[in-house]
Amino acid sequence: MKTLYLVRHAKSDWNQPGQKDIDRPLLPKGVKRTDKVIQYLLKKQVMPDLILSSPAVRALLTARQIASGIGYPEKNIQIEKNIYASSEDMLLDLIYAADDRVESIMMVGHNPEMTNLANLFLPSPIEWLPTTGVASLLFETDKWHEIAAAKTRTNFYIYPKALE
Repeated sequence: MKTLYLVRHAKSDWNQPGQKDIDRPLLPKGVKRTDKVIQYLLKKQVMPDLILSSPAVRALLTARQIASGIGYPEKNIQIEKNIYASSEDMLLDLIYAADDRVESIMMVGHNPEMTNLANLFLPSPIEWLPTTGVASLLFETDKWHEIAAAKTRTNFYIYPKALE
């Protein structure tokens, strides 16, 4: 059984004209809302074997906050440039390439790619994965490259406003 956690980064700051997209930081509101998600993840005893993050500041800060909150070593977060400005096919390639000894992966990235990737597996498509939204999927397989053909179940789908 493989578990995938697809996480969209927390709410980011758009208030600095001229700032590169990749450099946008988080809003304090985004940090606070991520804390709510962390509390949910702790209740569910979520501890991924591997966290992959986009190199974008907002995604990496979200990944670090979640890692710290659940007790995952921040130094073990792998930054994957192909998560930023990507496609669901490129994200799938990252997942398919994962070592099969890894049972669970958390990927922190961006929309629309995170929504599109989640919708490949969710029984009922979602319109948009909200900021700090998490779609967790279970795959009945022992090999990451077989998840597309594996029987899939939704473990949970949460986002900050649903936790209020």
